[in-house]
Amino acid sequence: MKRQLISSGAKWEDLVGYSRAVRVGNIIEVAGTTAVNGEEVVAKGDAYGQTVYIIEKIKSALEEAGASLEDVVRTRMLVTDISKWEEFGKGHGKYFAKIKPASTMVEVSKLINDDLLIEIEVTAIIG
Repeated sequence: MKRQLISSGAKWEDLVGYSRAVRVGNIIEVAGTTAVNGEEVVAKGDAYGQTVYIIEKIKSALEEAGASLEDVVRTRMLVTDISKWEEFGKGHGKYFAKIKPASTMVEVSKLINDDLLIEIEVTAIIG
């Protein structure tokens, strides 16, 4: 099967050896995505704002791979403060309330930058 690599252009992709997303056949895996624009963290201190920003980034990667948010079957949210679950959930629900993918939210001790509150990865299957 053909393997399509989708890049965000981040310098870390070549350094670490990963792609923003990978499509093989009708399956697309989107790597852990954070609220970073270049070197800047977006929506510092805002759990909802970071979630929305991230899902918009994921939406763009999916579209580049020939898919849409409607094709998402699984989301994984890694959060640094589970007490803000409702804010993260509200941002997730803005996009996925009708799609209802299988979803996981777990608290982690920290992400790569202390200003990052959430990292999201998704799996999509084009039907």
